[in-house]
Amino acid sequence: MSDNSSLSPISYRRVVEPLAAASSRVGLCELVERLDDVQRLLCSDLSTLEAELQRLSHLSQNGGDCARHAAAHLLSRPGKRIRPLCVLLGAQLSGLAIDEGVHDVAIACELVHAATLLHDDVIDEGTERRGASAARVVYGNSASILAGDYLLVEALARVTRAAEAHGADRGRLLHSLLDTIVQMVAAEALQLEQRGRFAPSRRTYLEIIDGKTASLFRWALVSAALLGDMPERSRDALGRVGTALGRAFQLVDDVLDLEGDPQAVGKDLLADVEQGKLTWPLIVAVERDDKLAHVLADGDLAEIVARVRASGAVEETRRYADAHRHEALRALALLPESSARRALAVVVNTAVDRYA
Repeated sequence: MSDNSSLSPISYRRVVEPLAAASSRVGLCELVERLDDVQRLLCSDLSTLEAELQRLSHLSQNGGDCARHAAAHLLSRPGKRIRPLCVLLGAQLSGLAIDEGVHDVAIACELVHAATLLHDDVIDEGTERRGASAARVVYGNSASILAGDYLLVEALARVTRAAEAHGADRGRLLHSLLDTIVQMVAAEALQLEQRGRFAPSRRTYLEIIDGKTASLFRWALVSAALLGDMPERSRDALGRVGTALGRAFQLVDDVLDLEGDPQAVGKDLLADVEQGKLTWPLIVAVERDDKLAHVLADGDLAEIVARVRASGAVEETRRYADAHRHEALRALALLPESSARRALAVVVNTAVDRYA
């Protein structure tokens, strides 16, 4: 369980500081102060989480093959760790003591996320990830794919161990993760089908982001509840928080692809536009600008971005992300008041306001 000790400087920098820095840059001082409250609430658990992720990274770097080296290359880079943070808060909201089993689930959630990044960079031919060269650039596409597979297997092993440690229904917890992975793969396949033949469908876009992004946020919040005896109604509320949070998170990512700070975002800008992906700003802009579809076919990035911005689609996307923020907060309000509930509200707000 969490105590009142402080995070080590390295752990704080890797886990809480990226969120705090994002809020600080846009003048959200109150939010930064609340993030400090999150740090105090989960300090020892965040430290344990980060130490284990770095241990996995070192093991892969020092004793593994090229696939493990590729996995270590990504794991060693500091990320926001927002998904495992959601697991820890979900556990507290479920009334669970945060023990080794909960830590295993939190780490598994981050490993699944990391696996999707390794695979996505190969599919998208990405060159940067978390402010460094993508693993596929350093180790090759084959090693990067195998690295993602390795992390998925490790995640499944940890979830199995967590269920056994808690005496929970191992099949139920494993099935929930496998179902989430299936949704992510299906959404990636749907996105791949849409590439190169831009069809501005809001329904298809939401189907893609619900599978690729929101499903893992939902699992992050609900997984710990599956280890305990959380009432189904409360578990459903947590799931709604996760879905809305995931949608808002991806909508903000869409905006950042157009106008984010490359150093802050940590990946190639305009990559989604260049690859012809469905994004909410593009969909809204095409609906408002009848000439944009032809410009998209020509592939003139500068004109595409100029027309999207001129259409007001970026502002509309931020408003839509904000609507999902409020949906998440309404669902969260159905749960009993607690420090964990307040902390999760901070995470929701920060995910939407980052790099604004």
